[in-house]
Amino acid sequence: MRAPRRFLPSLPLLSAFEAAARTGSVTRAAAELSLSQSAVSRQIRALEEQVGVALFHREKQTIRLTAGGAAYAREVREALAKISAASLTLRANPMGGTLTLAAPPSLAARWLLPRLPGFMAAWPAVQVNIITRAEAFDFTGSGVDAALHFGKPDWPGAGSVRLMGESVLPVCAPSFRTEYAFAAAPDLRRAPLLHLTSRPDAWEVWLRHHGADAEHVHGLLFDQFDTLAAAAMAGLGIALLPEFLFQDELSRGLLLPALPLPLRSDGAYHLCWPEDRADLPPLMALRDWLVAEASHSEPD
Repeated sequence: MRAPRRFLPSLPLLSAFEAAARTGSVTRAAAELSLSQSAVSRQIRALEEQVGVALFHREKQTIRLTAGGAAYAREVREALAKISAASLTLRANPMGGTLTLAAPPSLAARWLLPRLPGFMAAWPAVQVNIITRAEAFDFTGSGVDAALHFGKPDWPGAGSVRLMGESVLPVCAPSFRTEYAFAAAPDLRRAPLLHLTSRPDAWEVWLRHHGADAEHVHGLLFDQFDTLAAAAMAGLGIALLPEFLFQDELSRGLLLPALPLPLRSDGAYHLCWPEDRADLPPLMALRDWLVAEASHSEPD
């Protein structure tokens, strides 16, 4: 919802007020802004009339911020600093500047960040900020320009592009596999099964696909793949993990397949973005780069 015009003062009024508030003097503010004292005074009074609040106590030849004026000055100063920084960034980098990308924690740490230097080398003027969150979220008011998302491309009000699929594999600690001596998929029901909260039916799908009993599957719950993997390495049970994210642990023998029975997941990883940001130059650059990178991670 757009703010009424009275709550959107012009930059000259705000600049005059901020300078006077910071210097504590109309004279010094006028010198800083290359204006006359009377011009600065008129601008401050015009701002007070527009917002309907007295911003200064006027005592003879001095001014002193009111309580409301002091709070307003802090907010205005921050807003003007952001506008200034945005203008400098635009001048230095007409292609955009900063992009905020959200991603699941394990995908960000294990797949995205090791590859991100390649994007930064190709696009040195684009700054990518990463925030992580295990659950889905709303783009509205979040300040996020794009998000990596696993599942179906059904994010309301957003554009998307498919990046890659995945195969999940039941893995456990070497000692755990020796103890249970798994021979077929039904044998896994004898052992504790570890679950990811964002994929509550993953074990049921895997067991059913491989012809095992998929009823009443219980076990410990974890909210991230990394803690799920750590639990499996500690011998707490078997975890279903995306192979491409845990190749290092598998190659080093820290985790072993409980059985060599992978399953291609129904969902896939997508890059999603608000429809009104589809043409943002840094986003277009990141989108093309991610598609190219993901093509090398697509399971056979």
